[in-house]
Order: sequence, then C-alpha cells, then structure tokens
Amino acid sequence: MEPSGPPTTSSASGRSSVIDSLRGFTLSGVRIHKEELRKKITFPRYLRVAMREAIQAKNFGATAVVQLYEAAHAEGAEPIEPAEWPMVVFINSKSGGRHGPELKARLQELMGEEQVFDLSAVKPHEFVQYGLSCLENFASLGDTCAEETREKLKIVVAGGDGTVGWVLGCLGELNKQGRLPLPPTGIIPLGTGNDLSRSFGWGGSFPFNWKSAVKRTLDKVAHGPIAHLDSWQVLISMPAGEELEIPYSLKAIEETPLDQGWMPKSLMVSTIYAMKNLTLLGAPSQTRSLKNILRIYIKKVNRSKWEQISVPSSVRSIVALNLPSYGSGRNPWGKLKPDYLEKRGFVEAHADDGFLEIFGFKQGWHASMVMAELISAKHIAQASAIRFELRGGEWKNSFMQMDGEPWKQPMDKEFSTYVEIKRVAHQSIMVRGE
Repeated sequence: MEPSGPPTTSSASGRSSVIDSLRGFTLSGVRIHKEELRKKITFPRYLRVAMREAIQAKNFGATAVVQLYEAAHAEGAEPIEPAEWPMVVFINSKSGGRHGPELKARLQELMGEEQVFDLSAVKPHEFVQYGLSCLENFASLGDTCAEETREKLKIVVAGGDGTVGWVLGCLGELNKQGRLPLPPTGIIPLGTGNDLSRSFGWGGSFPFNWKSAVKRTLDKVAHGPIAHLDSWQVLISMPAGEELEIPYSLKAIEETPLDQGWMPKSLMVSTIYAMKNLTLLGAPSQTRSLKNILRIYIKKVNRSKWEQISVPSSVRSIVALNLPSYGSGRNPWGKLKPDYLEKRGFVEAHADDGFLEIFGFKQGWHASMVMAELISAKHIAQASAIRFELRGGEWKNSFMQMDGEPWKQPMDKEFSTYVEIKRVAHQSIMVRGE
C-alpha cells in the first residue's frame, strides 16, 4: 500500500485554524488575548528605556536616564499608568535548541522589547545593580509609577536549572542589601533535567506548541501562587597542601569558619539560592562502603549541637537533596506514609521545609531500581545542617558533584576534610506554575 499523500490545502488550513484557536485558551478555557496581555505586562516606555540605558551605562544616574525621568514628569505631561502585571524576562537564547532565538522574538512581541534580557548581553547582577536601582531611584523621587512597578515586579527565567539558579542568586543579593520586596520568579524550562522547574509546576520540557504556551506561562506568572525555596551555603575545608581543581561553583577564601584550628585552607560556595543536591561517591569502585571513610553529623531544626548518625554499611553513595525532583523528575526519597514518617521522626519533604533529605544508594542495581521509582532509596536522615567528615586511609580521593558539576575531592590519611551544608535565613521567592 502506498503512503497516503499530504492533506489538501483546505483540510490542512482548517485543521491549523482549529489548533491555533484552541492554543489561544488557558486550561481553564479562558482565551488569552495577545494585545490585552501585552497591555497588562508592558512597562510605560520611559521606565523600560530608562532601565535599559542605566544597564548599558552601568549607572542609574546617567544623563540619558535623568532626561527620560524629566521628560516624563515635565509640566503638562500626561499622567502615566503603571503596568498591571509588570514583569521582565531573562532568556538563555542558546538553550532550547533552535527555538531559543524564536522564543526571544516571541517574548519581545508580548511585552516591551527592553523587558526581555538575553543573558549573553545582560547579566542578572547588572539588572539588579542598575536596572532595579533605576526603578528604586525614580520611586525615591516621588515617581508612583516606578514605585508600583518595583513593588509588583515579577521575573521569568527561560533556561535550564543552572540559569534559574544564577538569576535567583543575583536576586538574593537584594535581601542582603535590604532592597525589598524580592521579585517572585517563574520558569520557562529550556534545559535538560529541569528538576527545579518540575518542582514548582512549570514542567520538565519545552512544549511543542510553544508560541501559545508562552502566553499561558506569562499569564500564570501574573496570577500564580507564591512559593518559597530554601537557600543553602556549602563549605569545604581541607588540610593545607592538598590540591583541588576548584569547581565553578566554589571560590577560595582565607577564613576558616569551621571550628578546626589546624585548617589553614577553605573553599566556600557562595550562598546557593537554587541548590538541588550534593552527591558523595566514596570510591572509584562501587564495591567498598562509604562507612570506611565517612562520618555524618547533622543538626535538626532549632538544635544547636551536632549529632553523629551512622552510615549504613550497604551504602556506596550518599545524596543530600533539597528538591522533590531528582535526575529529570524522579523522586528517590519517595512519598512516605504518615506512620513511617512518625516512626522515623521525619516530616513530609518540601522545597521550603528547612530540611535536606539525606539518602543513599547501594549497589548499581539498587540505584537503577530507585531511579525507575520501583523502590525508594535508603533513607538516612533529614537535617537543617549537615557535616560530612572524610578521611582517606588507603583511599586518596572521593568523588563529589553538586547540581551536576562533578569534581575529585582529595583526602588525607591523618587529617579530615569537611563538607558542611547550612541553611541561610533568606529563601528564594518562586511562582508556582500548576
């Protein structure tokens, strides 16, 4: 039988029109009109151009910025209404395959072009330092439009988990500077695993009907419920003389924050506002237990003292998990029954519960079964702070990865290496997409 030919022009166009019509609706059946959406999320022109000029000049008091403010507030100028749902987008246009540039263009159609920041040209810290400062400066001069825009602002990140974490980290600096409120963040998933996106209801992949999905996403960001994400600090301290090829996420510091006076060298991660997991693999061979090289200490919520917990002899790798999604949507911790939670002293795991879930994988077959969600991982503990103590013996290295970035961690026979994870006070603010 010969394959059927292509549809006729009339049938193809008819089917296309029906699909396009359906795509214009939200799941609740309410049609999202492009022009109405654009009107509600687009800043007044003087504000969005002023932010762009401030970022380009790296000075929120630049002459061009001042001139825009003065023109908008000149005598006889018409009153300016703020956007009802002001938002800006950060896009990693290199993500999402060939759709990246097209998605950027589509976003620029749906709001002011100056509200869409390509991360290859504008870094999120530049937006925080100059763009947001421009809004805040205008507000301090009595500009109520700028003040309301700043207060109601939301962020959309189009990219993978690493891009989302980068933006959240820069926004987190607002907490340290007392520049509140923190803008809530929604996600358009363009990465591979997208565990952060999955955890907040934005899905695990870029939808095939993305042109319509973009409108729905922006509408969800405007109306979605607010959620929180715990932030953590990771510190690695090790004896002097050990050489480490520093992972991208770590930076060297001079101080020794841990109470180990002999340690003259430390490596510290800047506060991680979107930490997903930290994994410790003890040996290059999966036949030896971590118990030979590892001690685990934890602090529970509102406890000041470290408590040592046992390392199961069957465990070959250990994961400290901050999200309910791991390895592209798996849940190795599992959905635990209430009686088991009570028996183990656990609480139901959430991204904002103040805990990291610590679990282990046994042999390779066990990890495969867990990742297929046929069984749960080996539950070890829940903790608000963790300290891993590693000492080598006959092992010279352990193998670690954090949020997908691996490194080889040297170990010493006589002195311990410490990996410490502590929760910080400020959480990231997210918008739920579901």
